[in-house]
Amino acid sequence: MRLDGLSALVTGGTGGIGGAIARALRDAGARVLATGLGQAEIAAAEASTEFAGIAVRPLDVADEGAVTALVAGLDRLDILVNGAGMIVRAGGEFEVETFQRVIEVNLTGAMRLATACRPLLARRGGAIVNIASMLSFFGSGAAPAYSASKGGIAQLTKSLAIAWAPDGIRVNAVAPGWIETNLTGPLREDPARSAQIVARTPLGRWGRPEDIGGAAVFLCSEAAAFVTGIVLPVDGGYAIA
Repeated sequence: MRLDGLSALVTGGTGGIGGAIARALRDAGARVLATGLGQAEIAAAEASTEFAGIAVRPLDVADEGAVTALVAGLDRLDILVNGAGMIVRAGGEFEVETFQRVIEVNLTGAMRLATACRPLLARRGGAIVNIASMLSFFGSGAAPAYSASKGGIAQLTKSLAIAWAPDGIRVNAVAPGWIETNLTGPLREDPARSAQIVARTPLGRWGRPEDIGGAAVFLCSEAAAFVTGIVLPVDGGYAIA
């Protein structure tokens, strides 16, 4: 599953799941541009040896002008990974303004990038990988905006796969389970909640960001040349338990 000579853009690619995907694409031979939100994220990535060989740029996926400017500066694109995302805890997503912001970043941001990148991807029959979630399938009483956005990602993935197949663009998604990232830090720090999660997961552990990287490489590679419109759970079996 080599990606030698291909060019990839990974939004949200400076940390967590997005960072693991960016590194996995690089290790498979792709030329990778990873984006993060703000200069602090960019500086941290630039200072990390883990991101050696990966170009990094700031990008707010909710900013139409910024997206247009970044994509206009690309001379080639074979892979787009929509990894930028956010979640607001402690009941914040029940506030309408916060709900709208989460949808704007997680769902509309993915559509914004996909639309902007479509002409470049169509030149060589590229691949899009969206980051879905277990909450693409389940509801969440604590994070209604995040859950709604990830349900939307699943349907957006299927819809674009149909619409853009004539361009040779494959569109798939990865649905991570409980992964060790900053977003899940509060849950992992709660011994009772963490134990519940591990107990329900047949493989008996939290996932690692690297677990998602391998799935993304597969979906971007020739090994998945006849795969489009799927939402691939990478959750240690959580969804079937």
